[in-house]
Amino acid sequence: MDGFVRVPVREQDAKVRATNFEEVCLGYNKEEAEKEALRCLNCKNPQCVQGCPVSIDIPAFISQVKTGDVEGAYQTISKSSALPAVCGRVCPQESQCEGKCIRGIKGDAVSIGKLERYVADTARELGIKPEGAKEKKGKKVAVIGSGPSGLTCAGDLAKMGYDVTIFEALHEAGGVLVYGIPEFRLPKTAVVKKEIENVKSLGVKLETDVVIGKSVTIDELMEKEGFEAVFIGSGAGLPRFMNIPGEQAMGVFSANEFLTRSNLMKAFDENSRTPIMRPKKCVVVGGGNVAMDAARTALRLGAEVHVVYRRGEEELPARKEEVGHAKEEGIIFDLLTNPVEIHADENGWVTGITCIRMELGEPDESGRRSPVEVPGSEFDIDCDAVIMSLGTSPNPLISSTTEGLEINRRKCIVAQEENGQTSKPGVFAGGDAVTGAATVILAMGAGKAAAKGIDEYLSSKQ
Repeated sequence: MDGFVRVPVREQDAKVRATNFEEVCLGYNKEEAEKEALRCLNCKNPQCVQGCPVSIDIPAFISQVKTGDVEGAYQTISKSSALPAVCGRVCPQESQCEGKCIRGIKGDAVSIGKLERYVADTARELGIKPEGAKEKKGKKVAVIGSGPSGLTCAGDLAKMGYDVTIFEALHEAGGVLVYGIPEFRLPKTAVVKKEIENVKSLGVKLETDVVIGKSVTIDELMEKEGFEAVFIGSGAGLPRFMNIPGEQAMGVFSANEFLTRSNLMKAFDENSRTPIMRPKKCVVVGGGNVAMDAARTALRLGAEVHVVYRRGEEELPARKEEVGHAKEEGIIFDLLTNPVEIHADENGWVTGITCIRMELGEPDESGRRSPVEVPGSEFDIDCDAVIMSLGTSPNPLISSTTEGLEINRRKCIVAQEENGQTSKPGVFAGGDAVTGAATVILAMGAGKAAAKGIDEYLSSKQ
């Protein structure tokens, strides 16, 4: 029965990791990776590839892992993905490549994500770099944003021979990989910075502290700076709130602010120049991966943490692995529960939150059953901090300063799914700036599609 069960991955003990910011999952070693790779059936019609938004040749790289050819496996992955060490850690493989794995029908799917991480980490330790372009095209392309969509688009264009410059608004590159995802899930120095260095090794230039729409506009990049095409991968960093009474109290954070201050500014460090509040009891509102990240960060800052979500456990949008880790670490889940009011003391600081019980009614437009309030079921949770994790939308600065760029009612940039082309010739877009907040790998898929679209666009202009 060995072939039906995946090789388990080593993790930090839950009680230990709940007190530190070191990586939870320890990954496979060589022996474990090669043993897990042997479980792959090397299907003639690999469904796993169809489940991958960036179309990695999964059977090929796993076959190379089987024989110990890590460099070959890395180059196979790198043909399709600019960020394998990132994807191996944060991709929802269970609903994508692994969700299509034939092994998963009668047992455990092959642990594709953990094998990808093993390859990327081993390649990094060995100093292996992705292969670049053999010839240059002599054409300049600007990429706005250094998150997963921007890095992917830039990397693919560089491999095609384009002269690519990434413009990043913050002082540090990486986008959501740096400010949004905590260190214990995605190490910044050991993983993210190294992945960015690999993209730069392809010839990509990177300029930080450049706010497009303020420092320079897209029109100026194209008309004065000589960029023949632009990709907008600026993400969605504008947080949403519930607009309930008391939401303006001190001690109410958006998950975006809470995580940015902790991850990017290292506010969890007591010696930080911008320390963040260390709550004693914290309520996190929401049920996605960002909510899990915020909850687990607050826990590591010493808080008792409650996750309040208006649907049930089956409807939690967060990855099951993240929910499981949160539970193991001691986070309390108050499901079928919705906040209605936040309370504060005479000085304006949060003292508690009133919630109401919910039950699931008829399905909504997305097919999920709509939550309905249970009359008279209100109850209070004492707390000194509330973190709202209700999703984000794009900042309107770029769209409002670019002539001829169409946006929809959600303030997202309108772009064609197959190639990222917007309403403005030569301007492409993808990732959260187009879809609203989504996953890293879907943003990467959009960046990849846009790189192909830009290449076709510029080639047609010759």
